[in-house]
Amino acid sequence: NSARAGGQVYPQETKRTIGHTIQWSQAVISKPAPDWNGTAVIKGEFKDIKLSDFKGKYLVFFFYPLDFTFVCPTEIIAFSDRIDEFQKINTKVVGCSVDSQFTHLAWTNVPRSQGGLGKINYPLLSDITHEISKAYGVYLQDLGHSLRGLFIIDPKGTLRQITMNDLPVGRSVDETLRLVQAFQYTDKHGEVCPAGWKPGSATIIPDPKKSKEYFKQQSNDEL
Repeated sequence: NSARAGGQVYPQETKRTIGHTIQWSQAVISKPAPDWNGTAVIKGEFKDIKLSDFKGKYLVFFFYPLDFTFVCPTEIIAFSDRIDEFQKINTKVVGCSVDSQFTHLAWTNVPRSQGGLGKINYPLLSDITHEISKAYGVYLQDLGHSLRGLFIIDPKGTLRQITMNDLPVGRSVDETLRLVQAFQYTDKHGEVCPAGWKPGSATIIPDPKKSKEYFKQQSNDEL
């Protein structure tokens, strides 16, 4: 038997792997991020929020498939537990799924020991109309929910990075923090960040001559 590509939120339901159809994305790197507004759960209350509320800060805007599932709570909790690290670098976090705000609220009222979220330190946005998921190109039309998309938006509202995971695999908070810090560094200094760059490590001056200093430091070659 040949394996089919594509994952599923509920792995035992094999029919979910068939024929994923993804909406055409309006999200384009280096262009303004698609605008959105909606109702979110914030500290146990409903609040209307919009993308422009986050102007002046970096925003990590991530989609997850569904509430009351398996990988999703691990991601949501991981970002929440490290929210202080994002705040220190002037960055906000918003999670989003196609569930209603009522379902979001119910999930936060379930203890973590029972698969719930407990207290979450950032907004969980409801995309019950699917309009936001479609605009960002993460909506799986045949399944009625989104892929694991993550979008880094800068203080001017420009989209700087897109990560898209198939359903079975969660994302890395460490890598998300690293990417935000890298973009912030390039914004401030005008230098570029090489593969695997971390704060404090060497960067490259984007000039044919000046860049050679970086490559000289990284190489043991003798010409």
